[in-house]
Amino acid sequence: MKVTLAQVLAWRLRQQSLAPRTTASVERLVGQLAGVQAQVASAAELALAIRQKTPRRGAVQEALAARSLVRTWAMRGTLHLLPADGAAAYLALLGAARTWDKPSWQRAFGVSPQQVSTLGEAVDEILDGQVLTRQELIDAVLARPGLEGLGEQLASGWSTVLKPLAWTGRLCQGPPQGQHVTFTSPRSWVPGWRGVPDPDEAAPAVISAYLTAHGPATPATFDAWLLRGATRKAVLRGWFESLGDRLTPVEIEAGSGGGSTGGGGGSAYVRSEDVAALARIKPSQEVRLLAGFDQYVLGPGTADTRLIAAVRRTAVSRSGGWISPVVVHEGRVAGVWEFGEETVDVTLFAEHGAVPAAGLEAEAAHLARCTGRERRLVVRVR
Repeated sequence: MKVTLAQVLAWRLRQQSLAPRTTASVERLVGQLAGVQAQVASAAELALAIRQKTPRRGAVQEALAARSLVRTWAMRGTLHLLPADGAAAYLALLGAARTWDKPSWQRAFGVSPQQVSTLGEAVDEILDGQVLTRQELIDAVLARPGLEGLGEQLASGWSTVLKPLAWTGRLCQGPPQGQHVTFTSPRSWVPGWRGVPDPDEAAPAVISAYLTAHGPATPATFDAWLLRGATRKAVLRGWFESLGDRLTPVEIEAGSGGGSTGGGGGSAYVRSEDVAALARIKPSQEVRLLAGFDQYVLGPGTADTRLIAAVRRTAVSRSGGWISPVVVHEGRVAGVWEFGEETVDVTLFAEHGAVPAAGLEAEAAHLARCTGRERRLVVRVR
């Protein structure tokens, strides 16, 4: 089966409730998107609100308080919102790479695999039924024999040493205490928690969720989204093969979609149940203003030149890991935008071609519904 790039992009817009928008809850949307990056909480909230016909402010915080969503370190080592009833499967695949066993990780962070294991056992006991601030958790850990020397690593703002604990199901974030984040145990926090499953058992559900939102995609693209390519190739191949005839390879026609994204074609996987609908879908003409760190961009990755022109990647993927809010037209990234004090400042990429002014105005109006604040649209082309 062959599909055009324009069909692929229109399919992803539909599957991610961007065109058309949805009445679904934030919990359902998070599951539909295979998680939502939440390193910047306001960006995650806006990413979800943008997809809703009638967004409601505070919905994410209510879902976290109700424990139907959980916030924890997940894909690519970044904080994510995950559906509480599916979070363990994602963590299983992340933990399967055991990045903390690699000598390069040990040299970079000064913690041995044995220390990670000892730390995990300690945190498992400390957080059982407890919600602690970072400092309270650090104090409790440093009081344990053999862990006295980990103060600097535990206090690091990057929290690298805590990520293996998240991936092995020993730690997640709890409700904030003022400006302080808190940590707790999924075992006592997440309703119905059954622990982290075997990765081979979890893989079909996670791959299917990813392809539902971001397909068609290759195993390599999936692994880049999951953990920047850290999964062993034989393991990754086995995960995909385990889905058998539930997956169908499709050919994406080279250069289809036009514009500056161009790019070569190639074979990629889609869920077999989606093949007929993908074949029928028409190219999108929609304009959308997406939040920073949006899954539409993160799913395929900013290196995908069929989505983002190579010369514009640095405008989208900026220093410090910052992913800009983007303008999407016909499924492709056509510019970037940001909030000013009284404006929505849009910068369109000249080589993309014309973007309908009415679509931009409609999107600025939807941003006002999402944020509760009207701002004047300012557009420039570069």
